[in-house]
Amino acid sequence: MNRLTQEKQASVIRGLVEGSSIRSVERMTGVHRDTIMRLMIDVGDACGEALDRLMRHLLCKRVEVDEVWCYVGKKQRHVTQSDDSSQVGDFYTWVAMDPDTKLVPSFRVGKRDAVNANAFIADLASRLQNRIQLDSDALRAYVEAVELSFGADVDYAQIVKTYEAEPVGPGRYSPPNVASVEKIRIVGNPDMALASTSYVERGNLTMRMSMRRFTRLTNAFSKKLSNLEAAVKLHFAYYNLVRFHRTLKMPPAMAAGVTTSPWRIKDLLRLSN
Repeated sequence: MNRLTQEKQASVIRGLVEGSSIRSVERMTGVHRDTIMRLMIDVGDACGEALDRLMRHLLCKRVEVDEVWCYVGKKQRHVTQSDDSSQVGDFYTWVAMDPDTKLVPSFRVGKRDAVNANAFIADLASRLQNRIQLDSDALRAYVEAVELSFGADVDYAQIVKTYEAEPVGPGRYSPPNVASVEKIRIVGNPDMALASTSYVERGNLTMRMSMRRFTRLTNAFSKKLSNLEAAVKLHFAYYNLVRFHRTLKMPPAMAAGVTTSPWRIKDLLRLSN
C-alpha cells in the first residue's frame, strides 16, 4: 500500500465512498483488492479518530436518530451456535443527524439492543453543548437511553409508524406501505410540528448508495465486522467533511461551523500517515 502514489490512493478512496465495490475499484484502478482493503481500514480508522476530535461542543437545535440494517458474514437466520454472534449476523448502524445542517455528529455500529442504544445516545449527548429536540422511531430502547444520558434536559418525541399488513415472501423486496403516523411526546416540550425522522431516513438512503456493502440483494456484504466499522467511519468522514450537500452548497461540517473550509480526499488520506 505504501508504494501507491497519493493520486492512486485518492482514486481508490473516491471509488469506495462513491459506492463502488472492492472488486469494482480493483478493476478501475488496477490496485489489488487486498491492498484496497488495507487502505480502507487504515484511512477509515484514522477518519473515526478525527471525527471523534472534531465533533465536540456542537450547537445543534434538533437531532433525528435512526438505525440502518446490514449484516456481517451471514444473515441472522443462518447464524449457528458455533458462530460468534458478536462478530456475525445482523448489525445496525445507529445514526444521529442534524436536520438543519445535515451533520452526522454521532454514529455507532452494533447490535440493535439496549447496550448499543445506551452507548449511542450517551455518545451523542457528550458532543452537544445545548438543549436539543430529539426525534426517534418507536424503538423502546431509546426511552431508557435518553433518560440515562439526558435526563429531563431534552425535548424528546417519538414517531410511531403503523404499516399495512402485507404477505412477506420471496416476491416482496420493498418495505410495506405506511398506514398511519403518530407523534408522541416523551420528555420535555418538543415542537410536535417539527418532530420527524425524515431527514435521517433520507440519510440512510445515502448510506446505501455510498457504501456497496449496504446494498441489498448483492454479495457485497461485509465479511468481517472490522471492515464494516472502517467503511462506516470512512463514509461519515467523507459525508461530513468532503461531500458537498446539494441544497447547502457546502459539506455539512461547514454548515455546522465545525470546519471553515471543505476537506479533500487527500486530507482524509493524510490522517492515516
